[in-house]
Amino acid sequence: MQTLQEKLSQTSQFLVGTEVVSVRGSMAEQSAVKAGAFAKQLVKCPAIDWISITDNAGGNPQLAPQALGKPILDAGKEVVIHLTCKDLNRNGLESEAWLLNSEGFHSILAMTGDHPSSGIEGLAKPVFDIDSVGLISMLNKMNQGFDPKDGDGNSKGQRLEKTRFCIGAVTTNYKLREGEVMPQYFKLRKKIEAGAQFIINQIGFDSRKDSELRLYMDQHGMKPVPLIGNVYLLNPRVAQLFHEGRIPGIVLTQPLLDLCLKHGQSADGGRSFFCEFAAKRIAIYRGLGYRGVYLAGMHNFAVIERILEIERTFAPDDWKQFAREIRFSRPGEYFHYAENPATGLADVAAPNPGAKIKSKHVGPVYHLSKWTHDLMFSPGHALTNCGAYLCRHSADPSQGPKPMRVLEHLSKAVLFQCKDCGDCSLPEIAFLCPESQCAKNQRNGPCGGTREGRCEVDRYGDCIWLRAYERLKHEGREQDLLQHVLVVQNQGLRGTSSWANFWLGRDHTAKKDHPTPPAEADSTAKH
Repeated sequence: MQTLQEKLSQTSQFLVGTEVVSVRGSMAEQSAVKAGAFAKQLVKCPAIDWISITDNAGGNPQLAPQALGKPILDAGKEVVIHLTCKDLNRNGLESEAWLLNSEGFHSILAMTGDHPSSGIEGLAKPVFDIDSVGLISMLNKMNQGFDPKDGDGNSKGQRLEKTRFCIGAVTTNYKLREGEVMPQYFKLRKKIEAGAQFIINQIGFDSRKDSELRLYMDQHGMKPVPLIGNVYLLNPRVAQLFHEGRIPGIVLTQPLLDLCLKHGQSADGGRSFFCEFAAKRIAIYRGLGYRGVYLAGMHNFAVIERILEIERTFAPDDWKQFAREIRFSRPGEYFHYAENPATGLADVAAPNPGAKIKSKHVGPVYHLSKWTHDLMFSPGHALTNCGAYLCRHSADPSQGPKPMRVLEHLSKAVLFQCKDCGDCSLPEIAFLCPESQCAKNQRNGPCGGTREGRCEVDRYGDCIWLRAYERLKHEGREQDLLQHVLVVQNQGLRGTSSWANFWLGRDHTAKKDHPTPPAEADSTAKH
């Protein structure tokens, strides 16, 4: 069996993957039996290159994906397992990864995951110990045979065997506001730098955005990474759910909803229209130079066969007309590239600089925070060196001098609703706290769940990454967003002083050259 990694790296063929959604209950449940029978049909189809198994889709508890995936793998078809950060901490994810590797699952789609929506006795507590970037980085380290560390970060002297994961990631640019779109592009690059080997885009219905994603990757050094297009089979009921915003991050506009409802009134309930619509989406992705498609929302093998059959009847250039037809963006939606009038797609020669943003998120607290940070945490600054010296020589270096610790705790609690994590990301998110103001504690860029700028968990309001982008854009520094070192938060620092941890090189910033080496701090402070 040729693996997905081999197909992506050694061939130029246009690949087709399909999705099997896991179910709630054991393999004996009728729904699991039905999903297994569907998978058996997919296994026998030579046009299907791999089968994906979801991981608690929508935040709902479901059967572990390897239960459905193992019979598929044993039958000789490549399986891509979805692995998300919502239900397991980093130890649990590592454990799960070792299990998958041991059982022969070597293709992983690494995602942050949806916020939990249900569970026994009510809502489950979300985990989000790490995010998708951290998970990708962990899997990449496992591929390299990483050396585990003890609680103090010291090597245990035992380099583990290398795994063989082909690591995938997800991205989306089907967003309304500039402050949603651009951080998604920045995070995409971060995922690839962390080790993502192929990319699948989120569900969407706008060919101009599809072309823009392909163009952005080409223009920013990401062209070699295979890009897979998401093709979702609509029906009137699902279209209504998408339009109502019931599924985080997925947008379906009123004109497309009207079209779906109109065809739903036809004699066949719109099945012919929806199959042709999906086939057109496949043709568009093929024409735009994507490496393949990911077929979702399709739970009937005959329907998949029909869609693929329709797509084969199209002429090579038909996709250009389809691309003009399937452009369901919203009024005022942000595009990074201007429209090419000849094609209706993104114009390679006309990047859109975006309008000057006068953000409501820029105010006195932000300016005070910037001024204080520059004063106390800049490389070589007298107060930076002094803080390091005082913390090092305090009774408890993890807390620093008591008066300083009280000042830190009170000021950050009042200004940022600080949760005292001890591994602070405030300077990297334009002085917005991911622990108190982000439902998923995202430290390496936004998740894909925003809708018109708002967090998928409504009580959190506008996404902190949109707010951070607008603060930096206001100053002409938006390109600085996500230029920081990859953040995997050290939970061992919780309840300690983040000021002391920064000054003494104990937090995540110590992964790069620290601005004030300890010896220099002592020397400078003495003078």
